[in-house]
Amino acid sequence: MSADEVSVRIDSWIWAVRLIKTRSAAGAACRAGHVKVNGATAKPAQHVKPGDDVRVRIEGRERIVRVVRPIAKRVGAPVAEACYTDHSPPPPPRTERPATVAQRDRGAGRPTKRERRDLEKLKDGYRPYF
Repeated sequence: MSADEVSVRIDSWIWAVRLIKTRSAAGAACRAGHVKVNGATAKPAQHVKPGDDVRVRIEGRERIVRVVRPIAKRVGAPVAEACYTDHSPPPPPRTERPATVAQRDRGAGRPTKRERRDLEKLKDGYRPYF
């Protein structure tokens, strides 16, 4: 490696360019085999340099990026996007599920406290009461 060529650890880089939310999650993804550099499974301490191809499998989706500039510190999103070129396939379309409508049987009477809480969970999410 020449003196003008800079390299950084892969776990630090994928965290710095915001492909993975936390540095510890980036290291865990490397150890689990979800990160590949130039086709080979990467360990967290492996170094990347400009021109390397990085594949990261996150939440069932594979991101394919090429390193343009290695950075070790987390930066803003616009700066981070300039550090790689994205060759990932487009994400699958989101499927919208219709909202379930909570209905009670006629004549069932007033809902109990437990049933009311279950209905509120369905309507607008769980809100703990404490």
